[in-house]
Order: sequence, then C-alpha cells, then structure tokens
Amino acid sequence: MKFFIDTADLNEIREAAALGVLDGVTTNPSLMAKAGVTDFRTHYLRICELVDGDVSAEVISTDYEGILREGRDLITIHPNITVKIPMIREGVKAIRTLAAEGVKINCTLIFNPIQALVAAKAGAKYVSPFIGRLDDIGQDGMQLIHDIRDIFDNYGIETQILAASVRHNQHLLACALAGSDVVTMPLSVIDSMIKHPLTDSGLQKFLADHAKLTEQLKSK
Repeated sequence: MKFFIDTADLNEIREAAALGVLDGVTTNPSLMAKAGVTDFRTHYLRICELVDGDVSAEVISTDYEGILREGRDLITIHPNITVKIPMIREGVKAIRTLAAEGVKINCTLIFNPIQALVAAKAGAKYVSPFIGRLDDIGQDGMQLIHDIRDIFDNYGIETQILAASVRHNQHLLACALAGSDVVTMPLSVIDSMIKHPLTDSGLQKFLADHAKLTEQLKSK
C-alpha cells in the first residue's frame, strides 16, 4: 500500500519524506489556502522536487473546456503531476479526454461505489473515496472502500483506490485490511503509524537499565 501525505505545507512534506516511506502527495484548494500559497505553479513544482511520486494538483474549473485547459497546463509543471478532477458530469467527460491523451487523473470527491466505477471506466488512474466525511454524516466510510475493492476485483479494473479523508490510525489500519491501494493522510496520522505507548515505555526501561548497568560497571 502506498502512503501519500495530504497537505500543501512544504515543511510537513519534508518531515514525511524524511521517514523514507512517502510515496506521493495530494493537495486541494483548501489545503493550498491553509498553507498561504499564492503562486500555485511554483508551489506544485517545489512539492514535486521533494517527493519522488505522484502529486495531485486539483483543477478549480467545473466546465469541460475549463477542466481540459487547466489539466493540460498543470501537467507541464512536472512529470509527476496528477490532475485531480471532481466527480461531476463535466469532470467525467474531461477525465475521458485527458486520460486518452495520457494524462494521469485522480478523480476526487467519491462518496459511493458507482461513482468510483464511472471514474474508472472514464480512465482515472486513482479514485478518491472520502471515508471520514461519510463517517461524519453517520455512514460507514470503510464500507465504501470494501465495496469499491470488490467491484474493481470483479472486473479486473486497474484503477487504484486512494482512500482520502483519513482521520486516524484505525482508518489507516482498516484501509490496509480492505485492500486500498493508497492512503492519503495528514502528518499527524503518518506520525501515529510509528507510535505506541508500550514502545515508548519499553524504550525508557531499556535505556534506564542500560544506564544502571553502566553506573555499576563504573563503580567497580
């Protein structure tokens, strides 16, 4: 399973990349605004220079021609750019056209398995189901991952499931067990992957015992 970080913060990307397990980055207009980005093209290039993997850059147009224009422009920034297109009628049409041109597409804002199937048929490389947002309205976000996995496996669909809106470590574990190809998550969830209170307490005991032994050897 691939690990992506969901952010536009360059420092967070550097921290995640330093772990050596980061495979890519996803962004969106909200994350770019949060990071105070004003020059999107330059910022996307900086992100691509930090990560050797796909970087999702989202279009803001909602009409077919506008999405095509933005998508074709975004891929000129860097070979790792993946064009992120929302699951709307005009978006599906644009996915079909751009995919036929060899453009990598991440279809975002997926909330049911049929949307994922449509995006895959249109040619998307990734589909992004938002599990946390479904949980927020009382639905089972993880069931969506299971359903998409079943459908894709039924028909040998190679489109990758990119689980998004991942809020915590249990989401990550459930995605891994369900067969999600990619999980994109904030830095806090990436950090949580390597933390456990018993790891911390065990390390402290090892260090304390080592220090005690060292003192005993010095006193002899």
